[in-house]
Amino acid sequence: MAIIETDICVIGAGSGGLSVAAGAVQMGAKVVLLEGHLMGGDCLNYGCVPSKALLAAGHKAHQTAEAAFGVAGHDPAPDYAAAKDHVRAVIEEIEPVDSQERFEGQGVQVIREFGKFISHTEVQAGDDVIKARRFVIATGSRPFVPPISGLDTVDYHTNETIFDLREKPDHLIIIGGGPIGMEMAQAHRRLGSRVTVLEGAKAMGKDDPEAAAIVLETLRREGVEIVEGATAAQVSGLDGVIKVETEDGASFEGSHLLIAVGRQVNVDTLDLHKAGVAFDRGGVTVGDDLRSTNARVYAVGDVAGGAQFTHVAGYHAGVIIRPMLFGLPAKARTDHIPWATYTSPELAQVGLTEAEAKDQHGDKVFIAKAEFAHNDRGIATEQTTGFVKVMVVEGKPVGATIVGAQAGELIGVWSLAIANKLKMSAVANMITPYPTLGEVNKRAASAYFTPKLFDSPMVKKVVGFVQRFGRP
Repeated sequence: MAIIETDICVIGAGSGGLSVAAGAVQMGAKVVLLEGHLMGGDCLNYGCVPSKALLAAGHKAHQTAEAAFGVAGHDPAPDYAAAKDHVRAVIEEIEPVDSQERFEGQGVQVIREFGKFISHTEVQAGDDVIKARRFVIATGSRPFVPPISGLDTVDYHTNETIFDLREKPDHLIIIGGGPIGMEMAQAHRRLGSRVTVLEGAKAMGKDDPEAAAIVLETLRREGVEIVEGATAAQVSGLDGVIKVETEDGASFEGSHLLIAVGRQVNVDTLDLHKAGVAFDRGGVTVGDDLRSTNARVYAVGDVAGGAQFTHVAGYHAGVIIRPMLFGLPAKARTDHIPWATYTSPELAQVGLTEAEAKDQHGDKVFIAKAEFAHNDRGIATEQTTGFVKVMVVEGKPVGATIVGAQAGELIGVWSLAIANKLKMSAVANMITPYPTLGEVNKRAASAYFTPKLFDSPMVKKVVGFVQRFGRP
């Protein structure tokens, strides 16, 4: 058994772990990186990357089928297996960036074994024991599979297997109406499958209901069956037919089943108790500095118990680099973290929703809103569905909701504003090229000032005085 001494030991080679390892080694620290499965983690192999690639294939099929701008549509005859080839090609193109070879070339010692703590200062990985000054837990999460009666008797998919499926589902049943469920529903529907989504509560229930309603209406119009208040109680299957029965007695039959009800963090094999690291079902117990109950151990990304997004893991990596390498204090924030659901139209959020803002700030909240329908670029490209809604308190945005084309791109302006505590005037003063969808953000900012300028008797008096008595 070899004993390896290092400055930092990173457990997990997903987005957060890779960011920590790359940053630390390039600034002079000795780093050991442990990964017993795939380099790049869930995002590259099972999540963000393949899902967006499949959505792109579905979007292309949808565009081809639609008549627009005086151009007739035609049957795209989507090839499901070829779409999966596209997914695989995208993953393979990105893989070298996250590869073992690249990180070893930077000076990171990569050990392709799972790690587990054996003491407060040691982790075992295969035949090696790593003694480190600091440890970073970046083990991410995996699909949560609920204890539905009969589920273990049928073949079902999660996001870890659906992208390897080569045969187009005739009728895909999706249990779970969150972002993953909605994205996979639209992608498969546009690629020619019948799709039924079963959601025990409200579909897209964590999103702004006004924005979610636009997405759900679009999916239903495209032919996706979305059944809310439908909690799966029993699953059975025979000869390629899967039957799902709900608690209210309804029954649904399809050819394939996808489970998309959420995630569970990967902590169960780490033996965290041996390191004095507290944890629960939500993840490792950390403070704002992302440090655990063992001062040597940090957690980043999904396993840190907060928002489960790849960009959050990358952000966390930047936060902990400061104390680990320079001894400087740093704390993670959540108010400026954006997220997006990449359906068409997209739905993006940063900060507080309208309901959350009103709950926290009451009458102090002003809702500034602009519709895509009034955006000239949107009109020219027939992308007029959606809106930007900004929650403003005392002149500063505290949250923004965008539903519409490129919402995931447009939300960045509001993340920037919230992160830097900018006022609405900063966005209102921004100049965007004409015509662009970006103008809808500027229009929303301007909407905050409209009643102050155009509905103010005092403003009208000042203007009148200047026109009468001011210098010509």
